Amino acid sequence: MLAVWGVVLVVLFIFIANTVRIVQQYEKGLIETLGKYSRTVGAGVTIVIPIFQSLKKIDMREQVMDVAPQNVITKDNVTVTVDAIIYFQITDPVRVVYNVANFAMAALKLAQTNLRNVIGDMELDSTLTSREKINNQLRAVMDEATDKWGVKITRVEIQKIDPPRDITESMSKQMKAEREKRANILEAEGFRQSAILKAEGEKQAVILESEAKKQKSILEAEGQAEAIKRVADAQKYEIDTVYNAIHQGKPTNDLIAIKYMETLSKVADGKASKIFLPLETSGVTASLAGIAELFKDKNEAVKK
Repeated sequence: MLAVWGVVLVVLFIFIANTVRIVQQYEKGLIETLGKYSRTVGAGVTIVIPIFQSLKKIDMREQVMDVAPQNVITKDNVTVTVDAIIYFQITDPVRVVYNVANFAMAALKLAQTNLRNVIGDMELDSTLTSREKINNQLRAVMDEATDKWGVKITRVEIQKIDPPRDITESMSKQMKAEREKRANILEAEGFRQSAILKAEGEKQAVILESEAKKQKSILEAEGQAEAIKRVADAQKYEIDTVYNAIHQGKPTNDLIAIKYMETLSKVADGKASKIFLPLETSGVTASLAGIAELFKDKNEAVKK
């Protein structure tokens, strides 16, 4: 009896385990009755009739698929090794189960085929510099193809594109030569710019020096002109003052004669060995005669 009860309990436990099923939050459950799709259930506890019904759980989270490295020939007949990763998410669990036998294998082969097609239409330089373009084209093609399978291709990422070793070495040499060329151009441009700036500086220095000399000459000329003008004004003032003083003082002929004689005496007392008199000596003689006549008249007046 104990053995019988033991068997009954085991059978009961198995029956309950197959009847009461739990679907996780990130899953969808497909219930089949006698091999035919019956309904889709969400997360939680689901009752399934053993033997007559079965439950298939489908993971609805975004998943990743690694596309193994493969050799692809570019448009310019260069063989490159391409490695890619595909991100996808199941949107319809019914179609992914009943429309394709092995989605993972189908998606992998589809990715490899379309990867060859996309890169085969591009040259090597484009494939190395246009990864984003390759990603977008491949994602669009695969998303359209997998739509009938109830799968959404969210992203496609090209991990690496490896050209042949000889191409890599040639590209490395080319890049090195290009860098050296740019360095030489920049160095030459630097020398050229330095020479231009130096010449411009020397030119500007010469211009400034010339301007300074010109300005100095102008200022000196203006200073000399101002000095001459002031000297002339002073002489004019002196002459005007003396002239006005003489006329205001109303000098007599006696005073003029005395001043004249004093002037002649100063000329005669000079250290010069020669005395220059006016060319018209008749004027001097007349002046001396006039002075003598003046003193003669004075003496006669005194006698009277």
